[in-house]
Amino acid sequence: KRGLSGEIAARFGIGYAPDDWQALKVAFPEYDDPRLVECGLVIQGEEGKRYDRFRGRVMFPIFNRRDAVVGFGGRVIGEGEPKYLNSPETPLFHKGEEIYGLGHARAAMHEAKRALVVEGYMDVVALAQHGVGYAVATLGTATTPTHVARLLRELRESGAELVFCFDGDAAGRKAAWRALEVSLPLATDTNPIRFMFLPEGEDPDTFVRQHGR
Repeated sequence: KRGLSGEIAARFGIGYAPDDWQALKVAFPEYDDPRLVECGLVIQGEEGKRYDRFRGRVMFPIFNRRDAVVGFGGRVIGEGEPKYLNSPETPLFHKGEEIYGLGHARAAMHEAKRALVVEGYMDVVALAQHGVGYAVATLGTATTPTHVARLLRELRESGAELVFCFDGDAAGRKAAWRALEVSLPLATDTNPIRFMFLPEGEDPDTFVRQHGR
């Protein structure tokens, strides 16, 4: 229903976790390997029973700065809670440090001299499909000093601006205030930091679909 193309799904490695308790057995015949639990793909319940963490979800792989997959975000299809489920903190994945879509956005950021920080995976992917390739997202968590420092370091040479654009609701405004608080001590003379506020009820995904790039 969101109208993503196969091309954009392939570019971001978007996939699907079947609605099955142990679907990963197909990919990992050694399903009892403790590393599957350690990296957050499998949950070990009571009495040693194991089951997949991600079931019946559209899957967004999260890449680190070396372009290796370190975690996943899974969005439920239809109704269900939680709407988004992230990999837990693991030796590989630290939510407060990773930035979704940075590897895909890097070239566009330097060309446009702008990085746009949004809230969700779908915002990044929808914007990329509509020609706004310089969007990245925090991973369902508040903006951290590490996020801001990494982005400013990335933008420093080109003098690009850092723009925060969260959802047009109370939670989005609260997220923007948090981003402002952590950004101010890190602000530089070379990279402007700006905030873009969308109309009430809009998010970058819905807005770009209605109004285009």
